[in-house]
Amino acid sequence: MSLLDNIRNYYENWVLEELEILVEGKSFDDDYLTDVICVALNHLPPRYIRHEVDMLYYVSPVENEEMRDKVRKAVEKALAYVEEHERK
Repeated sequence: MSLLDNIRNYYENWVLEELEILVEGKSFDDDYLTDVICVALNHLPPRYIRHEVDMLYYVSPVENEEMRDKVRKAVEKALAYVEEHERK
């Protein structure tokens, strides 16, 4: 087991949750969705954590809402970008 197995980017789960909401009822293949996730994460600042609870103590409710808004916008922009640049 690597030490890197103990850390992750806090935004990963939020990006996945937001993507599920925005593509509900639509059909995309895994490669397309993976590209969207990568583009969205690359437009968000890294927030590395060991445990989900770590963020509960260090983020105010206002900052939490701002972070959620940034995630939503990043995923929306990533969907548009990947759609525009999709390989045909």
